Amino acid sequence: MRRKLLLGLAIAMAAAPAAAQPSPRQGETSPAVEAVAAPPIVDMDVVVVSGVQPGPGLWKFHKGDRVLWILGTLSPLPKDITWLSRDMDAAIAQSQLALQPPRLSVSADIGLFGRLSLLPSMLKLRKNPGGAKLQDVLPADLYARWQVLKLKYIGRDDSVESWRPLFAASELYRAALKKSGLDETGIVGPAIRKAVEAAGIETRSTSLPLKVEDPKKTLKAFNATTLDDVACFRKTLDRLETDLAIMTTRANAWATGDIDALRALPYEDQQEACLSALTGSGFSQKLGIDDVQAQMAEHWYRSVDGALKEQRVVFTILPISQLLKADGVVARLQAKGFEVEAP
Repeated sequence: MRRKLLLGLAIAMAAAPAAAQPSPRQGETSPAVEAVAAPPIVDMDVVVVSGVQPGPGLWKFHKGDRVLWILGTLSPLPKDITWLSRDMDAAIAQSQLALQPPRLSVSADIGLFGRLSLLPSMLKLRKNPGGAKLQDVLPADLYARWQVLKLKYIGRDDSVESWRPLFAASELYRAALKKSGLDETGIVGPAIRKAVEAAGIETRSTSLPLKVEDPKKTLKAFNATTLDDVACFRKTLDRLETDLAIMTTRANAWATGDIDALRALPYEDQQEACLSALTGSGFSQKLGIDDVQAQMAEHWYRSVDGALKEQRVVFTILPISQLLKADGVVARLQAKGFEVEAP
């Protein structure tokens, strides 16, 4: 429900733009904005853990004879760890069903040739309408900060300068994580699939369905829409300038199973601002995804209720931030009558 959802909302009706990106073009660096001082980037030496790590324990929710095991996930994580979670393997081994995390499933009645015909429109999704550049749509102080961070993490490739702030921020964020020894692609999914296959249990989707009736018209509307995504861009830069070291510390805490450290660490996340840039647009409201996070959450709770009516023990995963929030999943399930045992 993090960056993949953010990008998926814009392009899931056909294919992800990240998978359809053309090869980068090398060019001259954009001229620096004069008379605006960019804040210095302070490098902090935080050692990223590696090797075999246990990860966090699981949350156990039970009501009567029904048990729901939840693993709290985190992104990004250290890219050079091997995750060996005996707690997760044991929970899956005693479960009869594994639920996938909340997602949005967008579909359209088009075949292969229909998808191919949409490709030119999909490639335009990332770009600012009217050929505008980042320098044209961003405040001068923000663009100056962008240039410093872009040079540090992306380099001199200027193709991203034509992208919408939302997508440019996402590209910068991904590049910064890679240079910091962190990884968003995830070690959790493959480990879970392996354990589920070993247990021989069913995996069930909890995706909220959304059907796009006219994908071509929808893409055309998005290409012409100006997003209010400066707040998303600013918060991404804020996070990279101030939170990157904490992200590494947080990733280390997850890998070593230090829940107390995760509770104590501040958690800044630009994703809400970035998601709001998409779901707050008239384009998204027409698709019925203006309140997509709330819709997905309610659909997930209904899926859990249905699963526990059928099976005695169910396993699932959620972002660990949702489990650590005072008004998050733990409070909601307690209100539904579940007792909780935190790791």
